[in-house]
Amino acid sequence: MKIYHSDGKFKGVGGLDLYYQSWIPDIKVRGVLAVVHGLGGHSGRYSNIVEHLLPKQYAIYGVDMRGHGRSPGQRGYINAWAEYREDLRSLFKLIHQQQPEVPVFLLGHSMGGVIVLDYALRYAKDAPPLQGVIALAPSIGKVGVSPLRLFIGKMLSRVWPRFTMNTGLKSIPGSRDEKVVAAIAQDEFKHTLGTARLSTEFFATRDWIYAHAGDWQVPLLILQGGADQVAKPAGSQAFYQKVSYPDKLLIEYPEAYHELHADLNYQEVMTNLGNWLDQHLPSEVVQLESMMSNE
Repeated sequence: MKIYHSDGKFKGVGGLDLYYQSWIPDIKVRGVLAVVHGLGGHSGRYSNIVEHLLPKQYAIYGVDMRGHGRSPGQRGYINAWAEYREDLRSLFKLIHQQQPEVPVFLLGHSMGGVIVLDYALRYAKDAPPLQGVIALAPSIGKVGVSPLRLFIGKMLSRVWPRFTMNTGLKSIPGSRDEKVVAAIAQDEFKHTLGTARLSTEFFATRDWIYAHAGDWQVPLLILQGGADQVAKPAGSQAFYQKVSYPDKLLIEYPEAYHELHADLNYQEVMTNLGNWLDQHLPSEVVQLESMMSNE
């Protein structure tokens, strides 16, 4: 199987040229998974997801959100959370142009989990609709940032919104695999910066998501590490309980850390992710595959 990897740019809010990359198999694509990274991350850190899903005939799209990776913008800064939301909406338009009539799933890791949960609550039923959402270690509850840093961010958001601090998350290992930890430390595109405005926008959005969890209307998978010290598991558990939509699943891996896709048990996580995606493909896709296999 050949893999076509490409990258490019698309216009985000305010005309900002945002970076994205895609991995597409040279066989019929069954579905697309759009991946949204966390704070300080970028689209190049999800190779295990790409390698596992390509043979299953999924195309993968990754984006570097504004202020991250190869995209422009002050590191860790936004004017308002709506910028993330509308940037993601522009990416979806691009995906549907390049992969018309292919079902699209949305995965968000860490802060990216908050971005995709907010997006889905607002736009899941827009045409064409989201096929499903995966929150991978979402930062939807208590996070591993010190109360002092959070207090400073809240105080300065209005008067000095671009004030930048180190989040302190660098000292918390994201994986039990020492090679992964070393690779993260040497990653030239990763940063550990957050701004005062991002802090207040993040927590306001988190609170809004909790308040509207009962409105959830799309298949939901939450994958959570039980030993995650960056995004504490209680947050995923609380949000899951608030969602009344019946097609929901929370899988917790008791000893796993924050980088679930690159932890010691990543193969188990990838298998669970792939199986869930297969189970949530549209019925017409499954029926067509069945007909072709019987010919």
